[in-house]
Amino acid sequence: MALEVTWWGHATCTVEDSGVRVLTDPLFARRFAHLRRRRGDLPPAQAAVADVVLVSHLHSDHLHLPSLAKLADGTRLLVPRGTPRAVPGLRRAAARLAVTEVAPGDEVKAGDVVIRVVPALHDGRRLPMGPHRCPALGYVVHGSHDTYFAGDTGLFDDMAGEVGRVDMALLPVGGWGPYLGPGHLDATRAAEALVALRPRAAIPIHYGTYWPVGMDAVRPHEFHTPGEEFARKASILAPEVTVHRLEHCRSVRPEAAR
Repeated sequence: MALEVTWWGHATCTVEDSGVRVLTDPLFARRFAHLRRRRGDLPPAQAAVADVVLVSHLHSDHLHLPSLAKLADGTRLLVPRGTPRAVPGLRRAAARLAVTEVAPGDEVKAGDVVIRVVPALHDGRRLPMGPHRCPALGYVVHGSHDTYFAGDTGLFDDMAGEVGRVDMALLPVGGWGPYLGPGHLDATRAAEALVALRPRAAIPIHYGTYWPVGMDAVRPHEFHTPGEEFARKASILAPEVTVHRLEHCRSVRPEAAR
């Protein structure tokens, strides 16, 4: 069965493979905290339809409780180990969702796919004051294709060994502000990740969706252009990788190539 990937914006994607819908880091808000959605319409209700939902870490733009409230009762939710203790607000969602706490090395079967948990190099706390209790994670969805969702991460030692050979890589290339600190991939570092991972295809995510209120005129190129810059750098550093630069709420079905 063909792989289909839809980018809803920020780090939110649907990976549909072997009849299983996997949703990543759901964020369906027009505005939250100091951020406002600047590109793409809000995803339709069908975006919240999933068999399995993956949460990469506890930052509120990745673990967004109002967006989790849109999931159907009984939806399976994978979260970093320790999340229910670190985020008390998750308890209401956990009462109606099938929550599984996971850590690197774990594997979870869902229908005809297996979801493997891998490390990420990122601050996994519930900011601004949360203790270091929960790891930041990435996930590899093994189905007819192998799809890596990096969540939010920097380059880390043995990234290729931990992730393994994949067909598709969903890589963060930006953020929601003009500065990316340690534990992040920008366009250049994401292209360098392609050199290590050597996927057949890649999609840039985590850019161009949310931007702080009042900062529209502050270095706007750092908001709008990371996807284009990633594609340009990838064509130089990893020309064998096909980059699909999607518009918001658009899908791609890469050819099977295994």
